[in-house]
Amino acid sequence: MPAERPRVAVVDDATVIRESFAVLMPQIEVVGTYPTVERLLTERPDADVVVLDLHLANSAQPDSRQGVAAVRAAVAAGYRVCAYSQEERRFVLAATLAAGARGVVSKAEPLGVAQEAFTAVAAGEVVIPQGLIGLVEVLVRRNSLTILSERQRQVLAGRARGFTYAEMGAQLYLSESTLRGYWAAVTESVSAHLQHATPADIEHALGLGPGDLLEHWPSPDDAVAQDTTASPRWWQLASGGRRRSSPLPGDHRK
Repeated sequence: MPAERPRVAVVDDATVIRESFAVLMPQIEVVGTYPTVERLLTERPDADVVVLDLHLANSAQPDSRQGVAAVRAAVAAGYRVCAYSQEERRFVLAATLAAGARGVVSKAEPLGVAQEAFTAVAAGEVVIPQGLIGLVEVLVRRNSLTILSERQRQVLAGRARGFTYAEMGAQLYLSESTLRGYWAAVTESVSAHLQHATPADIEHALGLGPGDLLEHWPSPDDAVAQDTTASPRWWQLASGGRRRSSPLPGDHRK
């Protein structure tokens, strides 16, 4: 179990990030900062979560592992990993979760949102960025991800459209805590699914060309994605309905 203040090891090639992390995020305990994942694995700090930038190679350390390779190395060493990056490409974010990361957080998020996400990952939860929720919904519609219950699909649909837990609760007549429980189950299922998805699954969902993900996707298993019929009501099925013009800024929301 993580401590009250989660112990965090930071891997980032930017000196300013490493030196300011503890000051900017007082709700967590920084147990070490490292420019490369190789340094992290050499020192092996006792941490509840490793906060890892996806872009670690630069002119000073051109051979440093980064991206999926860095995530897999830290996961293989027994760490929970939360990616913390400016990366916005959805297929890269999906590949990061497929490599075993338990969360993905954008560096553009407010500090409070980021700290809450790191704390959630340290506690064993999965944090999925808003940019990937729509991709997950597509996988559900195409029967690539079939293990969600009806309630879980409803919550996924609401989150994909930027609805708060309070707004979903009013529509579904469920408490916010119950909805959060459904969402936790969804993220866990999505994490497990992505670790067994094929590049073809994600290419199809994102409209990419065959083979576009081969250099990014880790150890895929074969699967087939199919289209299904959409519904016009988000609380009835995980597709259709109106989309909000401005989705909420993170995964941990009121």
